[in-house]
Amino acid sequence: MTTKILIVQILTLCSIILPKANSVVFKYPAVFNFGDSNSDTGELGAGLGFTLDPVYGRTHFKASSGRFCDGRLIVDFLMDAMKLPFLNAYLDSIGMPSFQKGCNFAAAGSTIHQATPTSVCPFSFDIQVNQFLHFKDRVVDLLAKGKRLDKYIPAVDYFSKGLYTFDIGQNDLAGAFYSKTIDQVLASIPKILEEFETGLRRLYDEGARNFWIHNTGPLGCLAQNVAKFGTDPSMLDELGCVSGHNQAAKLFNLQLHALCKKLQGDYTDSNVTYVDIYTIKYGLIANYSRYGFEQPIMACCGVGGAPLNYNSGISCGQTKVINGTSVTAKACSDSSEYVNWDGIHYTEAANQYVSMQILTGKYSDPPFADKMPFLLDLKF
Repeated sequence: MTTKILIVQILTLCSIILPKANSVVFKYPAVFNFGDSNSDTGELGAGLGFTLDPVYGRTHFKASSGRFCDGRLIVDFLMDAMKLPFLNAYLDSIGMPSFQKGCNFAAAGSTIHQATPTSVCPFSFDIQVNQFLHFKDRVVDLLAKGKRLDKYIPAVDYFSKGLYTFDIGQNDLAGAFYSKTIDQVLASIPKILEEFETGLRRLYDEGARNFWIHNTGPLGCLAQNVAKFGTDPSMLDELGCVSGHNQAAKLFNLQLHALCKKLQGDYTDSNVTYVDIYTIKYGLIANYSRYGFEQPIMACCGVGGAPLNYNSGISCGQTKVINGTSVTAKACSDSSEYVNWDGIHYTEAANQYVSMQILTGKYSDPPFADKMPFLLDLKF
């Protein structure tokens, strides 16, 4: 693991141009995050009342942390880089959590489209925005009453000075493929982004001025989608990823980028940053061995062995009886050798790599490499 960290850091160093002497520190007083399982730090578990198997979180937290990963997520690494504490989930009320430096509304399984009674997660993007508005109103009300809660809630001006981060849309696309043709999935993208835009504008109206928007990753490279939709080799690309899913992701990202450019023009008093997660992740999968990984698509935690080690009927950590035999989806011995954790989510090691590439600034529009302190004191 130490060797891998050194490899990633050296390659990242080589990709960064030293900033100007008068560079502006990339620093915010608080972060308010919206998204799905890629950045959920315990929201779905708290909201629906369940605990992930202890194998989730084993790498860093040494216990289940509510994250769908063996350790830290991209949002955790970004918080570290800004010298801010990890974000607590909005609904996780046990243990006197502090929201002084922000709040996380992201929930696993969430979509941009409004949730339905059959949705995996009831906390779709519109609900997350509603939760934020309630959170903000309560904070303002408590502070106005002189409540001494400075250690637990943000200052009022943090809502205008804070960073609003977004990583959502993956489930809208991935879920659609189970009931729609690829043409229908592609045709649904403008409506999805229309709903996303509505949420962003609601946040702007409430004072948000710093928007950090991740595009969606290469869905077709997730073991879950390869297992379901990649049984015909003609459906796969040269890396073994499902072409149709990646085509949808790229079109979604193209239109999301256009939306961000539109918002940049509309909100000249704001910072709207579009981050190309797709290119970073696809590049990692294409060049995995260069960065010290051994498996680009196969899941670390699963069942079935190579090439995917994934079975949709047995989630990571679960034990079920199949054909009279008890089968457990176990984790591999060293998750740092894998890009994929459980067939759907990335490992901490992969999240670390993605985070360090994000922080080079070159995958963003507008790019921000010249506004960054050198490596933001990265200490991964």
